[in-house]
Amino acid sequence: MELEIRHIKNVPKMVFKRAAEGLRVSSSVFQGSDSELKPDKDGVSDSESKVDSGVPEVPVPPDDTPEVLNKALSGLSSRWKNWWVRGILTLAMISFFFIIIYLGPMVLMMIVLCVQIKCFHEIITIGYSVYHSYDLPWFRTLSWYFLLCVNYFFYGETVTDYFFTLVQREEPLRILSKYHRFISFALYLTGFCMFVLSLVKKHYRLQFYMFGWTHVTLLIVVTQSHLIIHNLFEGMIWFIVPISCVICNDIMAYMFGFFFGRTPLIKLSPKKTWEGFIGGLFATIVFGILLSYVMASCRYFVCPVEFNNDSNSFQVDCEPSELFQLQEYTLPSVLESVTGWTTVRLYPFQIHSIALSSFASIVGPFGGFFASGFKRAFKIKDFANTIPGHGGIMDRFDCQYIMATFVNVYIASFIRGPNPSKVIQQLLALRPDQQLHIFNSLKAHLIEKGLLPAMEVNA
Repeated sequence: MELEIRHIKNVPKMVFKRAAEGLRVSSSVFQGSDSELKPDKDGVSDSESKVDSGVPEVPVPPDDTPEVLNKALSGLSSRWKNWWVRGILTLAMISFFFIIIYLGPMVLMMIVLCVQIKCFHEIITIGYSVYHSYDLPWFRTLSWYFLLCVNYFFYGETVTDYFFTLVQREEPLRILSKYHRFISFALYLTGFCMFVLSLVKKHYRLQFYMFGWTHVTLLIVVTQSHLIIHNLFEGMIWFIVPISCVICNDIMAYMFGFFFGRTPLIKLSPKKTWEGFIGGLFATIVFGILLSYVMASCRYFVCPVEFNNDSNSFQVDCEPSELFQLQEYTLPSVLESVTGWTTVRLYPFQIHSIALSSFASIVGPFGGFFASGFKRAFKIKDFANTIPGHGGIMDRFDCQYIMATFVNVYIASFIRGPNPSKVIQQLLALRPDQQLHIFNSLKAHLIEKGLLPAMEVNA
């Protein structure tokens, strides 16, 4: 009975509380405010701030725009100042991209590794900033240890695959290659045991959160950066064109959105507009076709990156495949009526570039939206402040990683065939009796197919 009386007494308070909340919502509607379309300075709406109030905030990094640019652009509004800062530093990054391409595939691989480490550092730092007050034992140490283990596994696989002859020639490398996966598993198992030993009773849940945080980061960053290197070995054109398409889409979507943007595209990223999205799509497709035409004519870009055992160095020299040889195509009647052309000469790779640039423009931005959702969850504007006007390295590569995965799958599904040089390398590593067995089997198969005359074999 007493409980019922208390419940009745509490009813008016609950009613008045809900009525007050309703009045606040109504007043915000009549004033024209929309929490979903008016984010705060960090890109997080007020409603989301209230819902996620339990999430610790990450300190906002200070503005690190160079003083020279601040003085030169002091008379401009913040909108145009940000436009010029982003534009100038974008040109600087594109120039740096051209330089590393000129320096060759080895430098590109090292740059990919450096970018991977920096992206991992930025994401792990966010986790540390959120939970550092709990003093989780060994969190940073174990995170970097797992990064080392995963890189050892992936790069060891790459070395064994692409430097097979060199590995077989050196005894220590041959042993490491033979037991590579066992060593990799043992290293990971050591880190796993260290994590279990570091568990503290009052922080079990947080420690498992951070264990999952580290592994998801490794999956997103390390695995996909490894795929970028695999794409590079297929030919530098498979590395340069996809990355350039993502960069072009990012720039053109920003330009179209800046000057013509009116219609919001997605709530996760309020500054993105449909005008920028569509404009970036068409501009990127045209850019991809033109860039592919220029690069497909150069052997340096189209030949696979291979290791020369005689000179102990990388070489990029081959007879271009049909994919990179001009062919004549008959235009559909619709295009023929518009252009007046019956046929057109194209590289087959240009047709593939349409698929690459379309993915970079349609699906690629979802990597950015995913990153935007992640940042909004922790009330941060950027992953870091490494590049003024652009944020951190991860802010620039959020779309590149999903693009790298698509290119790798695309090559494996539609482009790559058997590699004779790798088959020969593996045959040379066999014992003499195994080589003779394969030789006799291959000879019998060729005779059966009629490719090798029997009389020639008897001779």
